[in-house]
Amino acid sequence: MIVCQCQRITDRDINAAIDWMRAADADTIITPGKIYRALGKKPDCGGCMPLFLSTMQHNDNMEVPANLRTLRVGKAKENEPCKVMQRSSDISTTRFGAN
Repeated sequence: MIVCQCQRITDRDINAAIDWMRAADADTIITPGKIYRALGKKPDCGGCMPLFLSTMQHNDNMEVPANLRTLRVGKAKENEPCKVMQRSSDISTTRFGAN
């Protein structure tokens, strides 16, 4: 089925590009832009984007790699102070003579 008429991209093209990218790098984040580039094309009008994204989502290789899943959730250590803030407080106390 043709997904993008402007660039004549089919669902098979999208799936093949996703499978190829995942095989080349298991940890890559796959985006529509990367798929267009892998196919040697550029998006034009954007009218295909809902169908393009739906086609991507139905590919079994679109799962986010396990080692990247926690990045967005914000599982950083909440009790640790930010190192940048520590440095800036050290600088301000040194600058103004408060020891």
